[in-house]
Amino acid sequence: MLKAIQRSPPATVLLCFMAVATTGLLSACGGTDSYASVPPVTSPSPNPTPAPGPNPIPDPTPPPGPAPVPAPAPTVTATSPRTSQTSVLQDARITATFSADMNAATLTSSSFTLRDSAGVTVPGMVRYDVASRTATFTPSTLLRRGVQYSVALSGAITAAAGIPLVATGWSFVAAAGPAPVALGTAGDFAILAQSAVSTTGPTSVTGDLGLSPAAGTYYTGFSDTMDATNSFSTSPYVTGRLYAANMASPTQVKLTTAVGDMGTAYTDAAGRANPTATELASGELGGLTLAPGLYKWSSAVLASNDVTLKGGPNDTWILQVGQTLNLASGVHVTLAGGAQPKNITWVVAGAVTLGTGSGLEGVVLGKTGIVLQTGAVMHGRALAQTAVTLDASTVTTP
Repeated sequence: MLKAIQRSPPATVLLCFMAVATTGLLSACGGTDSYASVPPVTSPSPNPTPAPGPNPIPDPTPPPGPAPVPAPAPTVTATSPRTSQTSVLQDARITATFSADMNAATLTSSSFTLRDSAGVTVPGMVRYDVASRTATFTPSTLLRRGVQYSVALSGAITAAAGIPLVATGWSFVAAAGPAPVALGTAGDFAILAQSAVSTTGPTSVTGDLGLSPAAGTYYTGFSDTMDATNSFSTSPYVTGRLYAANMASPTQVKLTTAVGDMGTAYTDAAGRANPTATELASGELGGLTLAPGLYKWSSAVLASNDVTLKGGPNDTWILQVGQTLNLASGVHVTLAGGAQPKNITWVVAGAVTLGTGSGLEGVVLGKTGIVLQTGAVMHGRALAQTAVTLDASTVTTP
């Protein structure tokens, strides 16, 4: 405790307290006792700012970037024939188009293979076209009709960058039915006959007419006019030309060859063996649907109702008729599935008659006459070894 201080005049007291505040000793106020000094109160010093250190040295190694993305494996982007395609031509070439430039040396008959349904490898050669990125396999032999084939491209095929192909494969089916009948130059004509061609009424023929060995006078009803070259005539009923054996060269030679080819085609078609069916429906075609194939009848054939031929665009039919062929009035042979008239051959030993308003699809090789009654329509060819008779009929080449 502080010792009591004697009352002094106010000025003295003020000085005493100032001394105490300065020295911390009460003796400054005239007292005789000493007391421990009280340290003066000072303001705390702020923390010193550290001196800046040296600048850090940059790391010369850049941070690693993202890992490179590997190039994708090449794939097949298009094929011919298409996957599961049917009715493929016998002389078809097999192609595959790739998504990247390929190493041609890896495209061989070992890495690009074709096998039939029995697993037998079809021999052939492979060629690669750089510009289109397309490899083509050309079989050494014709494909067999109606057979399924399988194509395989192995991982031994690589891109130009060395990346293996994603192995792939597909299958297709060759055209069904018998081998097509070759018409030779007889196929240059919509109508070809040996003895006569006649018409009644406004017939319409698209294609050329040929007549040999008969002369042009055996064209009747066509109102035809001889061309200035005397090698053919024209008719208002024909979109094409009329040729006859007595016309100027080279018509006679042309017709002689065509008639010979017609006979050869007839012999070929009539002589085909191993039919798909024999005497089908006892010769009544009405209501039937015929798949591609070789059909044989020793009897007459009649269609009293519509008949359908169903197959692909390259499938074929040969219909061998030992006697006559008759389509009843208004009856039509119709096509389905892409079937084409040019691939249908009716080879008929007896007379062929298309009733009023009826319609036939295909090529008729007639050993005797072919008659199209009023309004009958044929999409095909009428090739007769005797005469062809029309009555306001329509014949259009396939």
